[in-house]
Amino acid sequence: MSSELRYDGKVAIITGAGNGLGRQHALMFAARGARVVVNDLGGGIHGEGKSSAAADKVVEEIRAAGGEAVANYDSVEDGDRIVQTALDAFGTLDIVVNNAGILRDSSFHKMTQADWDLIVRVHLHGAFRVSHAAWPILRDKGYGRIIMTTSAAGIYGNFGQANYSAAKLALVGLANTLAQEGRAKNIHVNTIAPIAGSRLTETVLPPELIAALKPEYVSPLLGWLCHEDCKESGSLFEVGAGYIGKLRWERSKGRSLPLGRPFSAEDVARHWAQIGDFTDAEHPGNINESMAPLLANMNSKSLGGNEFIDLDQAMNSETVIDSQYDQRDVALYALGVGAAPDPLDDQELSYVYELKGDRFQVLPTYAVMPASNAMLALAKEGKQVLKGLNFGFERLLHGEQYTEIKQPLKGQDQLRHSFRLKAAYDKAPHAVVVIAVTSRNQAGEEVAYNETTMFVRGAGGWGGDRGPAGETLEPPAREPDAVIEERTDANQALLYRLSGDWNPLHADPAFAKAFGFDKPILHGLCTYGYVARHVIKAFLGNDARRFKSIRVRFADNVFPGQTLVTRMWRESATRVIVETRVKENDKIVIKNAAVEFYEQIPVAASAKPAAAQPPADAGPSAGELFGAIALHLQQHKGLGEQIKTVFQFRLKSPDSDWYLDLKSGDGAVQQGLAAQADVTLELADADFIAMATGKADPNKLYFGGKMKVSGNVMASQKLGFLQKLDPKLLQQTRGTRAAAAEAAPPADASGSATIFAAIGLHLQAHPGMGAQIKTVFQFQLKQPDSSWVIDLKSGDGRVFAGVAEQADVKLEMADEDFLAMASGKADPNKLYFGGKMKVSGNVMASQKLGFLQKLDPKLLQQARGTAAAAPRAPAAAASALSPAASRSAALLERLQQKLAQDSTALAALKGKLLRLNLREPEASWLLDCSGAQPSLKAQAPGQADAVFGIRDEDLYALLQRQAPVRSLYQQGRLRVDGDVRLAPQLALLAELL
Repeated sequence: MSSELRYDGKVAIITGAGNGLGRQHALMFAARGARVVVNDLGGGIHGEGKSSAAADKVVEEIRAAGGEAVANYDSVEDGDRIVQTALDAFGTLDIVVNNAGILRDSSFHKMTQADWDLIVRVHLHGAFRVSHAAWPILRDKGYGRIIMTTSAAGIYGNFGQANYSAAKLALVGLANTLAQEGRAKNIHVNTIAPIAGSRLTETVLPPELIAALKPEYVSPLLGWLCHEDCKESGSLFEVGAGYIGKLRWERSKGRSLPLGRPFSAEDVARHWAQIGDFTDAEHPGNINESMAPLLANMNSKSLGGNEFIDLDQAMNSETVIDSQYDQRDVALYALGVGAAPDPLDDQELSYVYELKGDRFQVLPTYAVMPASNAMLALAKEGKQVLKGLNFGFERLLHGEQYTEIKQPLKGQDQLRHSFRLKAAYDKAPHAVVVIAVTSRNQAGEEVAYNETTMFVRGAGGWGGDRGPAGETLEPPAREPDAVIEERTDANQALLYRLSGDWNPLHADPAFAKAFGFDKPILHGLCTYGYVARHVIKAFLGNDARRFKSIRVRFADNVFPGQTLVTRMWRESATRVIVETRVKENDKIVIKNAAVEFYEQIPVAASAKPAAAQPPADAGPSAGELFGAIALHLQQHKGLGEQIKTVFQFRLKSPDSDWYLDLKSGDGAVQQGLAAQADVTLELADADFIAMATGKADPNKLYFGGKMKVSGNVMASQKLGFLQKLDPKLLQQTRGTRAAAAEAAPPADASGSATIFAAIGLHLQAHPGMGAQIKTVFQFQLKQPDSSWVIDLKSGDGRVFAGVAEQADVKLEMADEDFLAMASGKADPNKLYFGGKMKVSGNVMASQKLGFLQKLDPKLLQQARGTAAAAPRAPAAAASALSPAASRSAALLERLQQKLAQDSTALAALKGKLLRLNLREPEASWLLDCSGAQPSLKAQAPGQADAVFGIRDEDLYALLQRQAPVRSLYQQGRLRVDGDVRLAPQLALLAELL
């Protein structure tokens, strides 16, 4: 069957077909079986004269090639005669290509009416007349294809071609409308904008370019667009020199000026950049899509606003900004709000001295700084924090501030701040704007919430809501429960501004005077920090962790060097009313203020105990490192006699205690607390791991305050051997843990891990179950979630935590239902038909799990005992001395036998040497195919063409056809050094088995 696009039985009219593009179109259609009407008036390119020669010549060419064609010499303005020629000669019509055209180029100021009229008559009226005459025929047939020919001049404009451009672009509109009207009758209409060498282009393009722009490079597009298989309609294409591209309309997102309030030419000018911004461009495909934003704007009710505050935009705007801070930032902030006036006060020192370790705290009001600094950074770039807020700092007064702490702030963190407009009130002639900011950490947990209320001078008057009267927090008519008086330093504003508020009003005397102040004023948020400190000191024992929120109204200015007097009234166990005055002038500077406390210290969601999950290998644990140290002591006898010291390690996050007894003999490693330690080291678990693996310097940890050493400090220098541990020892302890995980996974709260451990013991006690059952079972347990695999595909079978690469049957149920089923308290069939157990895959294979209900209780007891003993250091160290058993060794030995029996095996690897370097446990095998007899030898020397690094477990899976080579390589479980192309050949080893 030929794939050629044929036009057998179809009739096509090509106007202007005597030369150039029209001639090539006619030849192309005729060559593909169409019967063609070759229309050409035979005049000049400017519309003068008439001749039949051009059309006749093309007809002769077609007939000479075996095709069918007739000539027509009418003007396209007589389109009905052209169509009649088709009917007279062939009895029907299927395709119309409007190609005829002339030129009358002239600059607009020189153009005559005749120049304009003739171009429009030939191009636009001519295409209309021919198409209009053909339209009833195509409608009656329920089939038709029409092509309009436009030009780049029509699409983009071109100097000296106003008449031509207008007519050509009009054809695009005509085609788009006909495409819609003809769609129901299977009439497809498209437009092409060709660039090709012809009589019309030879006057405007250089000869060498004309030679390259052959008409043959345009006609193939028509060969597809006019075919019955092509469904394209209503489209515009640029084509020429082998290039074909589809054009579409593009429109900027624009700016909708809300109806319901007047707007002016000045409003248009102000939004001009947005009106012309194509960043989020749209591409309307029809008039309905074009009207969509207009209709949306008509149907939306304006919220109001003016040139300073556009509520329609601002209320729908959100800005997200990322920031980060560290201990230096929070300590500098604390100093900026007056913390630690007495450097010997240990409680105050905890806010400014990061080497306090766990006692280092962040003042709660620091929560306003990252978000505030993000706003200031935008302002510095001339940007607003939210679209629609179009006022500058010169109009702003900070009226109120609210900060709520969701969890105690960390000494350093990365935060994401989300800014939204909460409210805007019209206090004509001024306005009040409330911006809400939610700050989240990298885990997505909300850390803090802020509300900043700003008074915007001259921004009101749009007739909006004046807003609520506001809560009035008048102090009780009694003596305050606490009063703290504190003088600010003369340079307090200069110190505070280092935390990010660069506004020159607080630092530059000349700038301050320009705004009516005798000298720079203190930041309102600096006073805010002072007030919070006073409340924390008076009611929380200077421990800020139960601090929940603070709300204040800024009532007057404070100058650096003035004295703040904060009076506090306890309203309840968790709420305090506050008022702050300046002592020197008795003016209230903070009023309507309240501070709230948590009853208990809040805990971050990420710090709360989570449901048990299958452990992910994120690097060595402290327990594994101490196991490696135990092996080190075994290999280096007499270290105790040399060092004569007992080292106590107290690790945090998670907490654990270990000690190295190097007082005498060979030394020992124990978990727990030593009866009498010579030196105690306290540090985070992560820092100990980093130190023991050489990633952190012990001296830097100590002097950086991350490691606390007490007792015989100099003795800690004797621990240098920790950084010289043989990596193989750590690998050995980790390998032992991974191998032991199958037989004795850690005990969990649900007990399911113990059940699977017992199943593993059952398989050991009943060899060959895999060969009998030949099925891989995947268990997906819920509440808590865990995944387990019982691999009974072959051999003795195995049990492990995780997800199988290819399971035959999958069982999903609650953890408690699995426990009930495995202990005989629940019938599997009842669980299944009761909807409590979902089985997918080979459902019948699930019947093979009957042995679960026959588990020997002694095995379960043994599994529980193994899990309980697993965390103990002596057991861990002892097991670390026994290498994990190799699962692939038996298969490799079988391969040795196969190769010895068959010299033709692995012919595809002839002449090659491959080395398998295994780990967990370590081993090396050389596959030698360089001689007449292939061989596989353990620990054999030789230079290999390719070296494959792979875990013993993964090689076992590969040889058992459970893990394809490709998957292992893509997942990073197979490393290839040397000729990578040999990697796929490893599959041959599995085939031999």
